[in-house]
Amino acid sequence: MHPLASFLAALRFLTIVPLTWHCEQDGRFFVASLPWFPVIGLLIGLAAALLISCLMPFFPPPVLAMAAIVLIAGVSGCLHLDGLADSGDGLLSSRPRERILEIMRDSHTGAMGVIAIVVVLLGKYAALSSLGASTLIATLIVMPVAGRCAIVLTMACLPYAREGVGLGRLFYSPSSRWAALWAFALLAGVLSCSGWRMFCVVLVAVLTTVLLFSLWCRARIGGATGDTLGAVCELTEMMVAIAMTFGVNTL
Repeated sequence: MHPLASFLAALRFLTIVPLTWHCEQDGRFFVASLPWFPVIGLLIGLAAALLISCLMPFFPPPVLAMAAIVLIAGVSGCLHLDGLADSGDGLLSSRPRERILEIMRDSHTGAMGVIAIVVVLLGKYAALSSLGASTLIATLIVMPVAGRCAIVLTMACLPYAREGVGLGRLFYSPSSRWAALWAFALLAGVLSCSGWRMFCVVLVAVLTTVLLFSLWCRARIGGATGDTLGAVCELTEMMVAIAMTFGVNTL
């Protein structure tokens, strides 16, 4: 019951899949669900790859790229994009720590949040629309895994920044670092199918994104929040897509 319950808790939190069986117990399993995050990412990636494979005979690369972006964002209920917008409003403001946290909690989206979303979506679109068919499919599988892996890695690197209860705190536990090791191992396993050169390029992109964003969050707010965890997922997905174009053009 425990592994299935934790898997379903992760699935319901990270996606809009309408499974309601024992959903009232999800709160008990949020901590145990953390290792399932990259697995859910893999399932999202496989679904995106399957759909785009079916659409390839009928549409040009720009349309396929748009469809892939909409699918990956839509299946998660745009949860991570919302975190990206809130993080952009807060972290890109010239405010002290407490005010940044207040801005990030505000449900309204400001100019910085909109700019952050536009930049990330344009980055994904530009990268995906420039890839060949086989590389595009591989990228769609890797992107969601890497994004959810980045969430777990960031939780292992940073303490929770807010006082009291917050959405991100529900998943924090002393076992977060073990979950991060598992997430990294799963990502490495998925990447191993793409050849060692692409393996290296993408891993460097993921680790660099997580490291730099974590350092920035620590400097600005002293840790992570639910919003910054969503933001690092989106930023990592974008950087993985860009890294795949770099790998194709240079290796």
